[in-house]
Amino acid sequence: MTAKAFTDTGLAQIQNGLQRHVAAGYAPGMAGLVSRGGETHAFVLGRTAFEGDHAMARDSQFRIASMTKPFTAAAALILAEEGKLRLEEPVDRLLPELANRRVLKRLDGPLDDTVAAGRPITVEDLLTFRCGWGIIFADPATMPLLKAITDQKLVGFGMPDAANPMKPDEWMKRLGALPLMYQPGEKWAYTTGSDILGVLVARAAGQSLGEVFRTRLFEPLGMTSTAFHGSPDRLVAGYLAQDGKISMYDAPDGAWSRPPAFEAGDSGLVSTADDFAVFARMLLNGGRHGERQVVPAAAVRAMTADHLTPAQRRGDMILPKGHGWGYGVSVVVEADDEGMKPGVYGWNGGFGTTWFNDPNTGLTAILLTQRFFDSPVMPQAHAEFRKAAYRALA
Repeated sequence: MTAKAFTDTGLAQIQNGLQRHVAAGYAPGMAGLVSRGGETHAFVLGRTAFEGDHAMARDSQFRIASMTKPFTAAAALILAEEGKLRLEEPVDRLLPELANRRVLKRLDGPLDDTVAAGRPITVEDLLTFRCGWGIIFADPATMPLLKAITDQKLVGFGMPDAANPMKPDEWMKRLGALPLMYQPGEKWAYTTGSDILGVLVARAAGQSLGEVFRTRLFEPLGMTSTAFHGSPDRLVAGYLAQDGKISMYDAPDGAWSRPPAFEAGDSGLVSTADDFAVFARMLLNGGRHGERQVVPAAAVRAMTADHLTPAQRRGDMILPKGHGWGYGVSVVVEADDEGMKPGVYGWNGGFGTTWFNDPNTGLTAILLTQRFFDSPVMPQAHAEFRKAAYRALA
């Protein structure tokens, strides 16, 4: 008899814990999944929206937001294996808009008070979020660069916006007219690098980013429910909590139900728990799915290893304490009180999703909800799910 991967009691505790948060009104519904070895268990609870009585289904699609980042990183690594780009090369060949960079002398300084970049931005700088641009939590009125980013309506510096009409070439043109916040390679700064990388990947392949994903990842993995837009009859509603009230941010037939003008490499995908699990298990299996090597094994090792200095790991409130950054994923470098040990990797989506792979135990855990995160601190429902997933191991 094959040994069980999870205990029945532990699985029941996961189910009961999620049900408690749904019953308390944290979110109308959730879809969770744990997988280890050949054993997978799904948890499907509640409804797809507070309004109406449409039951959550195992194939319900969620906006996975920043859990898009590992797909963009994996696509870049596949193209590197194909010889279409090199991680150490400057991005200028494919992104001439970013040649001859200037860098602000001070973050709050005028846009023309700059110095020359010490070196070009490389492809690896985009993968590791050390390209010189990223999210800053400040009032745009206090920083000319933030005001310019806001005025130009540039995605990649804040909340995902599938309705933004700007196309990639125009986005690159506007971005390229602005100075960097930091010297290339100097500082870890969140999210913008994945959007730039998405444009670079599309240009390197001569296809849209969505087509690169479809041909290099989704079809080889049999992922039929992941794309840059969902189906209105499967897409869950998305909710934002403000001033103590929960309101709908995007309806099932809203912005994420239509193909976007800008396929955001940092945040644009919708997916299901089962679809994402296939991608996650492929990474845990060294890039292999069945008989096919989808992502080179060496690339997966590089993707899931920390590339930051200790100072860079401490430099941003978005990156949890004890975590570094690989390519498109965070990497645990110090054991934490959730049971995560060095080597665990994954990431969260600010629209209410979380995922991690633990190579130490073979565990994959995924939780998809419709309640957007209120802050960079992981919500209780997600933190409890992660701990319960570990307690359920046999």
